[in-house]
Amino acid sequence: MTLSRILTYVFMAGSLYLAYFLYNGVQSVIDEKESISTKEAALIERLRLIREAEIVFQEQFGRYTANFDSLATFIETGRVPIIERREEIKQKAYGGEEVILHIDTLGYIPAKERIFKKTYNVNAADNGIFQGFKVKVGDVVLTNQKAYGLKIGDQIKEPGFIDNGTVERLSDVKVGDEITKGQNLVTLWEYQFNPNVDFKKIGFLPYDETKKLDVYVGTVDKGGLKVDVIEVKDPAPVNPARKESNDAKARKPLRFGSRLDVSTAGNWE
Repeated sequence: MTLSRILTYVFMAGSLYLAYFLYNGVQSVIDEKESISTKEAALIERLRLIREAEIVFQEQFGRYTANFDSLATFIETGRVPIIERREEIKQKAYGGEEVILHIDTLGYIPAKERIFKKTYNVNAADNGIFQGFKVKVGDVVLTNQKAYGLKIGDQIKEPGFIDNGTVERLSDVKVGDEITKGQNLVTLWEYQFNPNVDFKKIGFLPYDETKKLDVYVGTVDKGGLKVDVIEVKDPAPVNPARKESNDAKARKPLRFGSRLDVSTAGNWE
């Protein structure tokens, strides 16, 4: 074997090794970024769930809770009232109007249902004559699927659903009834969180159950009024760029709420 051929093999082997080394390095960076993105997405979902549960808890008890076990128990066994607010307008003797707000409790639903389910109202797109529903209670509907028929002038229109969901309620309207624009016709619901989540682990990082989220609840004075505040944040960011010392709020550890302001906004939003 000649020297030139030996050198050719050596250079070829070196080139292959260098190519593999570079590819492996680039792929490792890509894999790490994907891992961070996946973990942060899971954490944001956990923070969103905790936020919704804390808001409902505060509505029920007049305070937030820093105890994740209490929050988990509330989600699993708690009940919250169904509140209906309606206004009554009365004419006064001198010609003015008085608005009376009525608040009625219609019943109770499980806290889990209130927290996990999101409802949407489908309202009439225009004035017209009702031609009937295209769905029934319990149907699972998709975006753009026909919702109802409405006669507007000489035309029959069949507006579609804007959101996916399950039909929860149909309004008490009949074919031939006059419908006004904005009148509620259909109510949909869908899960906004995974209903099979393990509530007992709600306070832990979803990808590391040895670490708990930091939670702070307290009160601040706003114009002489004591108001509740809450902050829940990631104690150990997987993203090295997320430091507590960063000036940009969006680059701090993932969190929602504030210790100083009346807010439940998340810094990922």
